[in-house]
Amino acid sequence: MSQEATEEATRETEEAGTEEARTAEAGSAEAGTVEAVETAEAVDPAKTTEAVEVAGTAEAVDQSEQSRPAETPGSPSPGWFGWRRRYPRTAYGVTVGTTVLAGVLLLFALLVPNRLERLGPEAFFRLPAEGILLAGLLLALPPRSRRLTAVVSGALLGLLTVLKFVDMGFYQVLARPFDLVLDWILLDDAAEFVRETFGRTGQVLAVVGVILLILAVLVLMTLAMVRVTNLMVRHRPTAARTTLILGTAWMTCMTLGVQVAGVPLATKGNAEFVNNRVEQVRAGLKDGQVFQKQAAVDAFAKTPPDQLLTGLRGKDVLFTFIESYGRVAIDDPAMAPQIDAVLKEGTSSLKASGFQSRSAWLRSPVTGAGSWLAHSTFLSGLWIKNQQRYRSLTTSDRATLNSYFRKTGAWRTVGVVPGVRRAWPEGKYFALDHIYDSEHLGYHGPYFSWTPVPDQFSLEAFQRLEHGKKNREPIMAEIILASSHNPWSPIARMIDWDDLGDGSVFHQIKKEGTDPKEVWKDPERVRTEYRRAIEYSVRSLTEWVERYGTDDTVLVFLGDHQPVPTVTAGSTSKDVPVTIVARDQKVLDRIADWNWTDGLKPAENAPTWGMDRFRDRFMTAYGPRAG
Repeated sequence: MSQEATEEATRETEEAGTEEARTAEAGSAEAGTVEAVETAEAVDPAKTTEAVEVAGTAEAVDQSEQSRPAETPGSPSPGWFGWRRRYPRTAYGVTVGTTVLAGVLLLFALLVPNRLERLGPEAFFRLPAEGILLAGLLLALPPRSRRLTAVVSGALLGLLTVLKFVDMGFYQVLARPFDLVLDWILLDDAAEFVRETFGRTGQVLAVVGVILLILAVLVLMTLAMVRVTNLMVRHRPTAARTTLILGTAWMTCMTLGVQVAGVPLATKGNAEFVNNRVEQVRAGLKDGQVFQKQAAVDAFAKTPPDQLLTGLRGKDVLFTFIESYGRVAIDDPAMAPQIDAVLKEGTSSLKASGFQSRSAWLRSPVTGAGSWLAHSTFLSGLWIKNQQRYRSLTTSDRATLNSYFRKTGAWRTVGVVPGVRRAWPEGKYFALDHIYDSEHLGYHGPYFSWTPVPDQFSLEAFQRLEHGKKNREPIMAEIILASSHNPWSPIARMIDWDDLGDGSVFHQIKKEGTDPKEVWKDPERVRTEYRRAIEYSVRSLTEWVERYGTDDTVLVFLGDHQPVPTVTAGSTSKDVPVTIVARDQKVLDRIADWNWTDGLKPAENAPTWGMDRFRDRFMTAYGPRAG
């Protein structure tokens, strides 16, 4: 027989293959499409479910082969199925490898925790109840329902995985999970932070990368679920026995409390995760009503203006927030020596200038970020723990410390907010007669990562624009010091106050600073830069008081929240230091019964209040007194 005749006979055999040959080929190919299976069911309704699944793949392959152009004798087979026929072992390896990867992906999604610190090998040596139950359900369902369930469950598992990844980020920054009702606004803030840190290109790349990653997770998880489902159906007896064994093992391990490396072997973590999220959503939806009831109660709403803050008349009262100044800066052994030295130095130098100080702790509603929530909690006397409450507050008539000072008519209220770089409509709510943002402080120097204006310059600008004016009325000022804002690199340093000028001097200082991209590769460097940033902010403030403070100066300064978990190193505390500084002893006598610690450093056992309690206690202490 000639070579041409032999090739022709071989090709005819392949094209007219028997049902048995197609079934054998289907064993090494991926399960057929929905349409192919339905065609198989229509041709032979009496087939068993297993035969339908196998025949579906074979028929899909045949249809593809029949639709391709006829081959020229001696030419290679074109297309995907051509290379599979030419390299059967490679094709088999690809099929097996892809199926294994699909199984690993599903197992990863079922077992991955939502916190980075729990992402260890022991987390993946567990039996997920949800996976076992889902396998049993898929094996029990009829073909059409099974396919639909596989697609839907794969997509839902993908969404669950995405949410876990988002939680990881939130825990790293805010030490809490993502709130499905209240936290969407924070994603925009995160994008803005990336832009300020890595530039517009970095922001675009990050956003595009996140979107592509989410889509990839959803698609791959769905495909993986379909593939593993088809595999189980093709080997139904083995899959059913395995599912039964795993289910029995799960119940046994759960009953006996079996653990591996301190982690329970049997887990229902995904069910608990979903249940917690459902409860979180319910609480978020109800929170608005709860907050409205709380906001309606104000002990000073009906107090006549001439009876408000009488103990501070004639004084300049400055409420100053130091960004991320948390308890960790004072308590952490790696930072305490340096911070303690700065606070002791500040206490001594202020005392030499005639100033006394008292300190304690406040518990912030947030940690890691969300400064505006802490500021509004402190000023309003309400617990502003989320963006929904913040919006409700700033659109209400709830009075703040600022508005009560303004209500008296005895103070000019001003705000120094260098972190504000765009429209801030909420500024009107805080009852400030004038707001100085980053564009109105006269600064012509560089940004320091997120920080638009160094603290020393912000305070000098406040002196030039308001505090240093002659023949002025008393001032109540809200001042935000932003140099200690994440990412703490590069950091400005103290220079002679007379050399500040228009801020151009900071160009060279920034060049001498560190690169945030390099700093954030090492958690210990991050902690060091954080500590240095807090030192700079505290020195800026204490030196300003020494230089410009008077007998009528009353300074209240505090941290707004703890820094991110990278710095707190596992601490769950939300405490921040708070200090009152004054030269007039009568001012401090008014708070003698608070039992705060002398000096700028609060004692470990100093009183700790919720930040929302400060407003009313402050107004009570400095209100009218009998006798």
